[in-house]
Amino acid sequence: MTVDVPQLVAQAREGRPRAVARLISLVEGASPQLREVMAALAPLAGGAYVVGLTGSPGVGKSTSTSALVAAYRKAGKRVAVLAVDPSSPFSGGALLGDRVRMSDHASDPGVYIRSMATRGHLGGLAWSAPQAIRVLDAAGCDVILVETVGVGQSEVEIASQADTSVVLLAPGMGDGIQAAKAGILEIGDIYVVNKADRDGADATVRELNHMLGLGEARAPGDWRPPIVKTVAARGEGIDEVVEALDKHRTWLEKNDVLTERRARRAAREVETIAVTALRERIGDLRGDRRLGALARRIVAGEVDPYAAADELVAGLTGG
Repeated sequence: MTVDVPQLVAQAREGRPRAVARLISLVEGASPQLREVMAALAPLAGGAYVVGLTGSPGVGKSTSTSALVAAYRKAGKRVAVLAVDPSSPFSGGALLGDRVRMSDHASDPGVYIRSMATRGHLGGLAWSAPQAIRVLDAAGCDVILVETVGVGQSEVEIASQADTSVVLLAPGMGDGIQAAKAGILEIGDIYVVNKADRDGADATVRELNHMLGLGEARAPGDWRPPIVKTVAARGEGIDEVVEALDKHRTWLEKNDVLTERRARRAAREVETIAVTALRERIGDLRGDRRLGALARRIVAGEVDPYAAADELVAGLTGG
């Protein structure tokens, strides 16, 4: 079933949640009209500030996200939340919907909340997250909060999708040990120690400061990630997080880093789309004579796999 894309985009720009939901569904479903949707949205996007929130399971990402939504709404901002959840191994859908966890904002017309399933995609994000972010951006949202699944040390994709990355930790969850490791704790623009009313919060802050000092190779004027203590469940420290976000955005804009980050994000998106298209074309060749002929030449020792792959790519791209 085809949709009237210009009309849908116009309705999304008016803030109609059903139109926004329909556009994101077209993205998630890799609709044949996806190219038309992206072409229509391209000149409309670029105004939203994208904030990524990540951290280990149990640190309070959803509670912190909800508190940030309240703070931005108080400031009169239109806010979107893209909450990425683990996929069900049976249906492929999200196991936990953040609409349930952020029910306080469900009736607010200035807030749009969407849960997306990873569908097996690693890195803490859904594969369609960049396009969904563009939909929300073009729909006129001022701030887009992207909450990842509970991730481990190596799942750091949010750093390439957000303007500012916020890493959340909590005392008593092993984060002190994790602070010495590479990975997720090296991507933060801002660190938040949530549940700071618990024992060990000050120790976690000290260890983070120590980690930042060890890994610091910054020139004068470079951004040094601040550490903010919060108790998100009570809204404590959230204003300080918003202040840190505002300061980071100002620094990004002043030093022309924001445009650079967004350009890298766009380049990554283009690369992903191109690689996916090539993979699909290669998949279509599994019964093709060219691929079979190359495989037989490899078995016969006439060509190595790398040379065969180069030949195949040249054939696919016309190079």
